[in-house]
Amino acid sequence: MRDSESRLINKHIKPTAMRELVLKMFSAQTNALSLTDIESLFDKVDKVTLYRTLKTFEKNKLIHAIDDGTGSVKYSLCRETCNCDPEDLHVHFLCIKCKHTFCLTDISIPFISLPVNFKLKTINMVVKGVCSNCKNNFAT
Repeated sequence: MRDSESRLINKHIKPTAMRELVLKMFSAQTNALSLTDIESLFDKVDKVTLYRTLKTFEKNKLIHAIDDGTGSVKYSLCRETCNCDPEDLHVHFLCIKCKHTFCLTDISIPFISLPVNFKLKTINMVVKGVCSNCKNNFAT
């Protein structure tokens, strides 16, 4: 069994050729991608099938959506142990130069103490700055 097929099955997603291609594409990325970015990586792609694939991946916690403030939702592959619970959440970094968004999975979002009867479902923390690729070309 292929790694991509096994990972899909482990997340209760029926493996199809398109789903395996999209998973392999995500596995090769170092930054989060918008739907437009993903479409551009495929020569021919049915946009509806791609969108449904992303929603299936997100629903089954294979990828997570990121609102980085750019007006375009980005998607990134979850770690294998991720359940997208609040304790799995991490900081995202938006480079103000190249506009790429990166998952900083080693940096957990700090604990948030909510008022009584408030229940935490998700947190979105985006740090903005200059990524290591752009650092040398950035004038302050």
